[in-house]
Amino acid sequence: MKRKYNYFLLWWLHFFLFPVFGQEVQLYQQFNGRFDFTFIGNTLNTQENLGILNSPCIINTFSSAQLDLQPEDTIEKAYLYWAGSGPGDFNIKLNDIDIVPDRTFNLTQSTSGLIFFSAFKDVTEQVITTGNGTYTLSELDLSEIIPNYCQNATNFAGWAIIIVYKNDNLPLNQLNVYDGLDYISLGNENLNFSLNSLNVIDNIGAKIGFIAWEGDSGLADNETLRINGNILSNEPLNPASNAFNGTNSITGSNELYNMDLDVYEIQNYIQPGDQTAEIALTSSRDFVMINAVVTKLNSQVPDAAISIDNFYLECDSREITVDYTVYNLESTNPLPANTPIAIYANDVLIEITATIDVIEVNGSESNTITLQIPNEIPTIFELTFSVDDLGDGTGTVNEINENNNIDVEEISLLLSPEFNSLEPIFSCNEGFSVGTFDLTSIENLLLIDFSNTISFHTSFLDAETKQNPLINLTNFQANSGTTLYIRIENEFCYSIATVDLITKNCPPTVYNFISANEDGLNDYFFIDGLRDIFLNFEIEIYNRWGHLVWKGNQNTEDWRGEVTEDVKWNGSISVDGTYFYLLFLNDPDYPKPLQGFLYITR
Repeated sequence: MKRKYNYFLLWWLHFFLFPVFGQEVQLYQQFNGRFDFTFIGNTLNTQENLGILNSPCIINTFSSAQLDLQPEDTIEKAYLYWAGSGPGDFNIKLNDIDIVPDRTFNLTQSTSGLIFFSAFKDVTEQVITTGNGTYTLSELDLSEIIPNYCQNATNFAGWAIIIVYKNDNLPLNQLNVYDGLDYISLGNENLNFSLNSLNVIDNIGAKIGFIAWEGDSGLADNETLRINGNILSNEPLNPASNAFNGTNSITGSNELYNMDLDVYEIQNYIQPGDQTAEIALTSSRDFVMINAVVTKLNSQVPDAAISIDNFYLECDSREITVDYTVYNLESTNPLPANTPIAIYANDVLIEITATIDVIEVNGSESNTITLQIPNEIPTIFELTFSVDDLGDGTGTVNEINENNNIDVEEISLLLSPEFNSLEPIFSCNEGFSVGTFDLTSIENLLLIDFSNTISFHTSFLDAETKQNPLINLTNFQANSGTTLYIRIENEFCYSIATVDLITKNCPPTVYNFISANEDGLNDYFFIDGLRDIFLNFEIEIYNRWGHLVWKGNQNTEDWRGEVTEDVKWNGSISVDGTYFYLLFLNDPDYPKPLQGFLYITR
């Protein structure tokens, strides 16, 4: 069961807490093609509201209307509007299907302070399913609210459906649906608004339709409806002096109490090239609300639109290749060849191109262009493609819709990672210029952005192709002069840095004790870090009296205490004791000989 509300309380709350004086009539939807429209609907009033002394204060909760389209008519859209006195009943049924509005409108009559409502629902799916037949709107219950309205004859409720249909036998038309909720009455005797987004190519067959509420046939005091200054009428149904008189132009009924579904021919009142039409209503007594307006114009025009489909960037390049498509959708005429396309980077014009071929209705043309982004444009910018644009915002084609001609894409140019240059890394020569290097500290020295990743390679080709990365970074052995290639990667690009590995001859370590007894321990004079490193070294051993007893180099064995020099000595083996050595490294880094004592025992 439908909940009953205290409508007087809702009215009081609305008036004092949410004062609204109406919503301007504006474009809601546009259709381009072989379209036309019709209305169905009905009032819930049992008779014209003549005031509490002249008519009973009652209202129905349902009413019906008949839809009769031709077999070749195909429903494109169906928009349901319902309206009435008070703050609104927004839970109704259409053919026993629950309806909740997509949008609502309210207004407050300035002289009386009374409020009124209308609501909108897209019922296309339901109407397509039902098709021709009877439509009944029910559970629109204003019975508790209208006592506050009957005394000044503003009690009403009603509903209407705008039906947009397609028929291949129709000419190509532009059909616009406008809606809102505004009014005229005593104290607010003039209402003016513009119907924009028109594109009058041919005025033959042009017509306009209105959904209006609360008009009374008995009130005809300065009640006019004008378009571009011309009074509209449709005698005898709609006299020039009584436009809103409870009539239905579709059915010819004059008993559509307190609502109007009126259609007028307007081909004599608009001209080719018009983009707007001025609507003016006057009334010195009757309270009339305008809820929806529909225009139908013969419209043989294209509608250019464009999309950026893909773009391709290269690292460290300001050259961009862009795939784009120009469309001629929702149109009624082909788009000419050579329609200009302007391309902007951050609103700076960087290129002008054009379509190649004629683009038919509902057709498209895809192309590719390579752009050079100027250096003054930052690396992150907006790329804009604008069709029908000569580069200054003006076009060459008269279009149905001039507001859908651009597509914008944010571009971030791809930059290779920046990095710090590296000094050579040194390691001690372990023999024949081979050293062991610890590479783990390089990352901290090299990277500027630590979100980047690195890998080490022994050739430039491996670094480029990311092949054969080094695994052991803590103990990497290499010859002196080896160059490592370091690949640094961000999400899109990479850089290659280099570092040179250099070995140097570190000071040798002298172990100055000899136990020349052939027990395998300290049997010879051992100097660590000498052989195969200082290749030209020379060693001289002297006894305590300063006599040379032995000389050696890279090509001799280590000294085991033998006497090889011509010295006054009994025997060829040195005696136990202290000796003196001179080590000539013959290396530029060590110009002076190393010297010291050594001890021999047997």
